[in-house]
Amino acid sequence: MSRPSEPPGPRPPGIGGHGPDGRSGPTTRARITQVRAGTAVERRDDLATEEPLEIRIQAGGARRTVAITMRTPGHDFELAAGFLYGEGVVSPADVASIAYCTDEDVPPQARYNTVTVRLRGGLPDLPALERHFTTSSACGVCGSASLDALRDRCPSLPPGDDGLRVSPEVLYALPERLRRAQSVFGKTGGLHAAGLFTPLGEAVAVREDVGRHNAVDKLVGWALMGGRLPLGGHLLMVSGRTSYEIMQKALTAGLPVVCAVSAPSSLAVDLAREFGMTLVGFLRGERFNLYSAPERVGV
Repeated sequence: MSRPSEPPGPRPPGIGGHGPDGRSGPTTRARITQVRAGTAVERRDDLATEEPLEIRIQAGGARRTVAITMRTPGHDFELAAGFLYGEGVVSPADVASIAYCTDEDVPPQARYNTVTVRLRGGLPDLPALERHFTTSSACGVCGSASLDALRDRCPSLPPGDDGLRVSPEVLYALPERLRRAQSVFGKTGGLHAAGLFTPLGEAVAVREDVGRHNAVDKLVGWALMGGRLPLGGHLLMVSGRTSYEIMQKALTAGLPVVCAVSAPSSLAVDLAREFGMTLVGFLRGERFNLYSAPERVGV
Protein backbone atom coordinates (compact mmCIF):
# COMPACT_ATOMS: atom_id res chain seq x y z
CA MET A 1 0.00 0.00 0.00
CA SER A 2 1.03 3.61 -0.27
CA ARG A 3 2.14 5.16 2.99
CA PRO A 4 0.14 8.35 3.41
CA SER A 5 1.21 10.91 5.91
CA GLU A 6 -1.26 12.94 7.89
CA PRO A 7 -0.65 16.67 7.50
CA PRO A 8 0.33 18.31 10.77
CA GLY A 9 -2.47 20.34 12.30
CA PRO A 10 -2.10 23.73 13.96
CA ARG A 11 -2.23 24.23 17.67
CA PRO A 12 -5.87 24.76 18.63
CA PRO A 13 -6.46 28.48 19.18
CA GLY A 14 -9.34 28.26 21.60
CA ILE A 15 -12.35 26.38 22.87
CA GLY A 16 -13.30 23.62 20.47
CA GLY A 17 -9.75 22.84 19.44
CA HIS A 18 -10.19 23.65 15.72
CA GLY A 19 -7.65 25.43 13.59
CA PRO A 20 -8.42 27.65 10.59
CA ASP A 21 -8.52 24.63 8.25
CA GLY A 22 -11.07 22.81 10.40
CA ARG A 23 -8.62 20.28 11.86
CA SER A 24 -8.66 19.47 15.55
CA GLY A 25 -5.62 19.15 17.75
CA PRO A 26 -5.03 16.65 20.56
CA THR A 27 -5.79 19.32 23.16
CA THR A 28 -8.58 21.86 23.58
CA ARG A 29 -8.27 25.00 25.69
CA ALA A 30 -11.02 25.90 28.13
CA ARG A 31 -11.59 28.45 30.90
CA ILE A 32 -12.21 26.81 34.27
CA THR A 33 -12.67 27.76 37.90
CA GLN A 34 -10.08 26.13 40.13
CA VAL A 35 -10.83 25.92 43.85
CA ARG A 36 -8.05 25.51 46.38
CA ALA A 37 -8.56 25.78 50.13
CA GLY A 38 -11.90 27.50 49.55
CA THR A 39 -10.49 30.09 47.14
CA ALA A 40 -11.74 30.19 43.53
CA VAL A 41 -9.38 31.22 40.74
CA GLU A 42 -10.21 31.58 37.05
CA ARG A 43 -7.60 29.97 34.81
CA ARG A 44 -7.05 28.29 31.50
CA ASP A 45 -6.87 24.51 31.24
CA ASP A 46 -5.90 22.08 28.49
CA LEU A 47 -8.37 19.25 27.89
CA ALA A 48 -7.83 16.09 25.90
CA THR A 49 -9.83 16.52 22.69
CA GLU A 50 -12.48 13.89 22.02
CA GLU A 51 -14.27 13.84 18.67
CA PRO A 52 -15.88 11.21 16.44
CA LEU A 53 -14.01 9.54 13.60
CA GLU A 54 -16.04 7.85 10.88
CA ILE A 55 -14.16 5.00 9.20
CA ARG A 56 -15.25 4.17 5.65
CA ILE A 57 -14.05 1.49 3.26
CA GLN A 58 -14.21 1.88 -0.50
CA ALA A 59 -13.62 -0.55 -3.36
CA GLY A 60 -14.29 0.51 -6.91
CA GLY A 61 -17.43 2.62 -6.88
CA ALA A 62 -18.86 1.08 -3.70
CA ARG A 63 -18.25 2.35 -0.20
CA ARG A 64 -19.54 1.63 3.27
CA THR A 65 -19.22 3.11 6.74
CA VAL A 66 -17.78 0.45 9.03
CA ALA A 67 -17.54 2.27 12.36
CA ILE A 68 -17.74 5.58 14.14
CA THR A 69 -15.35 5.75 17.06
CA MET A 70 -14.73 8.50 19.60
CA ARG A 71 -11.04 9.36 19.59
CA THR A 72 -8.38 11.98 20.16
CA PRO A 73 -7.46 13.53 16.77
CA GLY A 74 -4.03 12.57 15.50
CA HIS A 75 -2.67 9.45 13.76
CA ASP A 76 -6.15 8.96 12.30
CA PHE A 77 -4.93 6.89 9.35
CA GLU A 78 -3.14 4.52 11.72
CA LEU A 79 -6.27 4.26 13.84
CA ALA A 80 -8.41 3.33 10.85
CA ALA A 81 -5.92 0.79 9.54
CA GLY A 82 -5.32 -0.77 12.95
CA PHE A 83 -9.01 -0.99 13.74
CA LEU A 84 -9.88 -2.68 10.44
CA TYR A 85 -6.98 -5.10 10.75
CA GLY A 86 -7.75 -5.99 14.36
CA GLU A 87 -11.37 -6.72 13.48
CA GLY A 88 -10.35 -8.98 10.60
CA VAL A 89 -11.88 -6.74 7.94
CA VAL A 90 -8.64 -6.24 5.98
CA SER A 91 -5.16 -7.67 5.60
CA PRO A 92 -2.15 -5.45 4.90
CA ALA A 93 -2.27 -6.45 1.22
CA ASP A 94 -5.88 -5.25 0.91
CA VAL A 95 -5.17 -1.60 1.70
CA ALA A 96 -4.40 0.56 -1.34
CA SER A 97 -4.54 4.00 0.29
CA ILE A 98 -5.97 5.94 3.21
CA ALA A 99 -7.15 9.55 3.05
CA TYR A 100 -9.44 12.05 4.70
CA CYS A 101 -12.82 11.95 3.03
CA THR A 102 -13.84 14.47 0.39
CA ASP A 103 -17.15 12.82 -0.57
CA GLU A 104 -19.98 15.20 -1.30
CA ASP A 105 -22.01 13.97 1.67
CA VAL A 106 -19.27 15.07 4.08
CA PRO A 107 -19.39 18.79 4.96
CA PRO A 108 -16.02 20.60 4.91
CA GLN A 109 -15.95 21.01 8.70
CA ALA A 110 -16.22 17.22 9.11
CA ARG A 111 -13.57 16.33 6.53
CA TYR A 112 -10.92 15.59 9.11
CA ASN A 113 -13.32 13.46 11.14
CA THR A 114 -13.94 11.04 8.27
CA VAL A 115 -11.34 8.63 6.88
CA THR A 116 -11.74 6.51 3.75
CA VAL A 117 -9.69 3.35 3.39
CA ARG A 118 -9.52 2.37 -0.28
CA LEU A 119 -9.19 -1.37 -0.84
CA ARG A 120 -7.92 -3.50 -3.67
CA GLY A 121 -10.60 -5.77 -5.07
CA GLY A 122 -14.20 -5.66 -3.87
CA LEU A 123 -15.79 -4.77 -0.57
CA PRO A 124 -15.23 -7.50 2.02
CA ASP A 125 -18.04 -9.55 3.48
CA LEU A 126 -18.75 -7.88 6.82
CA PRO A 127 -21.20 -10.16 8.66
CA ALA A 128 -18.28 -11.39 10.80
CA LEU A 129 -18.10 -7.90 12.28
CA GLU A 130 -21.61 -8.62 13.57
CA ARG A 131 -22.71 -5.01 13.69
CA HIS A 132 -22.66 -1.70 11.93
CA PHE A 133 -21.44 -0.15 15.10
CA THR A 134 -20.48 2.94 16.99
CA THR A 135 -17.66 2.53 19.48
CA SER A 136 -16.82 4.59 22.50
CA SER A 137 -13.47 5.90 23.68
CA ALA A 138 -14.18 4.17 27.00
CA CYS A 139 -14.00 0.72 25.34
CA GLY A 140 -16.98 -1.58 25.58
CA VAL A 141 -18.32 -3.72 22.75
CA CYS A 142 -15.60 -2.87 20.24
CA GLY A 143 -14.12 -6.35 19.73
CA SER A 144 -15.34 -9.56 18.16
CA ALA A 145 -18.14 -11.26 20.03
CA SER A 146 -16.22 -14.18 21.51
CA LEU A 147 -13.04 -16.21 21.53
CA ASP A 148 -14.58 -18.39 18.81
CA ALA A 149 -14.15 -15.59 16.27
CA LEU A 150 -10.38 -15.51 16.92
CA ARG A 151 -9.68 -19.23 16.70
CA ASP A 152 -10.26 -19.28 12.95
CA ARG A 153 -7.82 -16.49 12.11
CA CYS A 154 -5.18 -16.21 14.85
CA PRO A 155 -2.49 -18.78 15.64
CA SER A 156 -1.43 -19.46 19.21
CA LEU A 157 1.84 -17.99 20.48
CA PRO A 158 3.42 -20.85 22.49
CA PRO A 159 5.93 -19.27 24.89
CA GLY A 160 8.49 -22.03 24.35
CA ASP A 161 8.65 -21.47 20.59
CA ASP A 162 9.47 -17.78 20.19
CA GLY A 163 12.53 -17.63 22.46
CA LEU A 164 11.38 -14.30 23.90
CA ARG A 165 12.57 -13.64 27.44
CA VAL A 166 12.29 -10.44 29.46
CA SER A 167 13.70 -9.65 32.87
CA PRO A 168 11.66 -8.30 35.79
CA GLU A 169 13.94 -5.24 35.84
CA VAL A 170 12.88 -4.37 32.29
CA LEU A 171 9.21 -4.72 33.23
CA TYR A 172 9.64 -2.52 36.32
CA ALA A 173 10.87 0.33 34.09
CA LEU A 174 8.11 0.18 31.45
CA PRO A 175 5.40 2.29 33.16
CA GLU A 176 7.74 5.25 33.66
CA ARG A 177 9.17 4.94 30.16
CA LEU A 178 5.66 4.94 28.74
CA ARG A 179 4.73 7.92 30.88
CA ARG A 180 7.77 9.92 29.73
CA ALA A 181 6.82 9.33 26.11
CA GLN A 182 3.29 10.76 26.57
CA SER A 183 3.55 14.30 25.25
CA VAL A 184 -0.14 15.21 25.55
CA PHE A 185 -0.79 13.53 28.90
CA GLY A 186 1.58 15.98 30.55
CA LYS A 187 -0.64 18.86 29.42
CA THR A 188 -4.05 17.32 30.14
CA GLY A 189 -3.69 14.32 32.47
CA GLY A 190 -6.55 12.82 30.46
CA LEU A 191 -5.08 10.42 27.90
CA HIS A 192 -4.29 6.74 27.83
CA ALA A 193 -1.23 5.38 26.08
CA ALA A 194 0.00 2.23 24.39
CA GLY A 195 3.69 1.63 23.83
CA LEU A 196 5.65 -0.89 21.80
CA PHE A 197 8.92 -1.95 23.45
CA THR A 198 11.80 -4.32 22.74
CA PRO A 199 12.66 -7.09 25.25
CA LEU A 200 15.40 -4.76 26.52
CA GLY A 201 12.85 -2.07 27.33
CA GLU A 202 13.63 0.26 24.44
CA ALA A 203 10.63 2.25 23.19
CA VAL A 204 9.82 1.60 19.52
CA ALA A 205 6.57 3.58 19.18
CA VAL A 206 4.04 5.18 21.54
CA ARG A 207 0.54 6.42 20.80
CA GLU A 208 -1.96 8.35 22.96
CA ASP A 209 -5.75 8.57 22.89
CA VAL A 210 -8.73 9.07 25.18
CA GLY A 211 -9.44 5.38 24.58
CA ARG A 212 -7.03 2.57 25.46
CA HIS A 213 -8.21 0.49 22.53
CA ASN A 214 -7.75 3.43 20.14
CA ALA A 215 -4.15 3.86 21.29
CA VAL A 216 -3.51 0.18 20.54
CA ASP A 217 -5.21 0.50 17.14
CA LYS A 218 -2.92 3.40 16.30
CA LEU A 219 0.13 1.30 17.15
CA VAL A 220 -1.11 -1.64 15.08
CA GLY A 221 -1.96 0.70 12.21
CA TRP A 222 1.53 2.20 12.42
CA ALA A 223 2.97 -1.30 12.10
CA LEU A 224 0.63 -2.23 9.22
CA MET A 225 1.36 0.91 7.24
CA GLY A 226 5.09 0.43 7.71
CA GLY A 227 5.14 -3.25 6.76
CA ARG A 228 6.15 -4.29 10.29
CA LEU A 229 3.48 -6.91 11.04
CA PRO A 230 3.53 -9.30 12.80
CA LEU A 231 5.08 -7.79 15.93
CA GLY A 232 6.59 -10.92 17.45
CA GLY A 233 9.58 -10.19 19.64
CA HIS A 234 7.99 -7.04 21.09
CA LEU A 235 6.14 -6.09 24.27
CA LEU A 236 2.95 -4.03 24.50
CA MET A 237 2.59 -1.73 27.51
CA VAL A 238 -0.78 -0.05 28.13
CA SER A 239 -1.98 2.42 30.71
CA GLY A 240 -5.02 1.46 32.75
CA ARG A 241 -6.62 -1.97 32.73
CA THR A 242 -6.41 -4.80 30.20
CA SER A 243 -9.69 -5.81 28.59
CA TYR A 244 -10.64 -8.45 26.07
CA GLU A 245 -10.46 -6.06 23.12
CA ILE A 246 -6.92 -4.98 24.08
CA MET A 247 -5.80 -8.61 24.11
CA GLN A 248 -7.62 -9.30 20.83
CA LYS A 249 -5.82 -6.46 19.09
CA ALA A 250 -2.47 -7.56 20.52
CA LEU A 251 -3.05 -11.15 19.41
CA THR A 252 -3.95 -10.22 15.84
CA ALA A 253 -0.75 -8.16 15.67
CA GLY A 254 1.30 -11.13 16.90
CA LEU A 255 2.35 -9.51 20.18
CA PRO A 256 3.40 -12.20 22.69
CA VAL A 257 3.59 -10.04 25.84
CA VAL A 258 1.05 -7.50 27.12
CA CYS A 259 1.69 -5.43 30.26
CA ALA A 260 -0.58 -3.03 32.10
CA VAL A 261 -0.46 -0.92 35.23
CA SER A 262 -3.89 -2.11 36.34
CA ALA A 263 -6.02 -5.24 36.41
CA PRO A 264 -7.06 -7.52 33.54
CA SER A 265 -10.60 -8.69 32.99
CA SER A 266 -11.52 -12.36 33.25
CA LEU A 267 -11.97 -12.68 29.50
CA ALA A 268 -8.61 -11.03 28.88
CA VAL A 269 -7.00 -13.73 31.04
CA ASP A 270 -8.94 -16.47 29.24
CA LEU A 271 -7.74 -15.19 25.86
CA ALA A 272 -4.12 -14.91 27.02
CA ARG A 273 -4.09 -18.44 28.42
CA GLU A 274 -5.72 -20.02 25.39
CA PHE A 275 -3.41 -18.38 22.86
CA GLY A 276 -0.15 -18.60 24.83
CA MET A 277 0.25 -14.88 25.47
CA THR A 278 2.07 -13.56 28.52
CA LEU A 279 -0.19 -11.18 30.45
CA VAL A 280 1.29 -8.92 33.12
CA GLY A 281 -0.97 -6.83 35.36
CA PHE A 282 -0.62 -4.43 38.29
CA LEU A 283 2.84 -3.45 37.04
CA ARG A 284 3.72 -0.82 39.61
CA GLY A 285 7.04 -0.12 41.24
CA GLU A 286 8.90 -3.40 41.64
CA ARG A 287 5.95 -5.75 41.60
CA PHE A 288 3.54 -7.27 39.10
CA ASN A 289 1.15 -10.19 38.66
CA LEU A 290 1.66 -12.86 35.99
CA TYR A 291 -1.64 -14.27 34.72
CA SER A 292 -0.43 -16.50 31.89
CA ALA A 293 2.67 -17.90 30.14
CA PRO A 294 5.17 -16.94 32.87
CA GLU A 295 7.92 -18.73 30.92
CA ARG A 296 8.74 -15.51 29.05
CA VAL A 297 9.58 -13.65 32.27
CA GLY A 298 12.85 -14.49 34.01
CA VAL A 299 11.67 -14.94 37.59
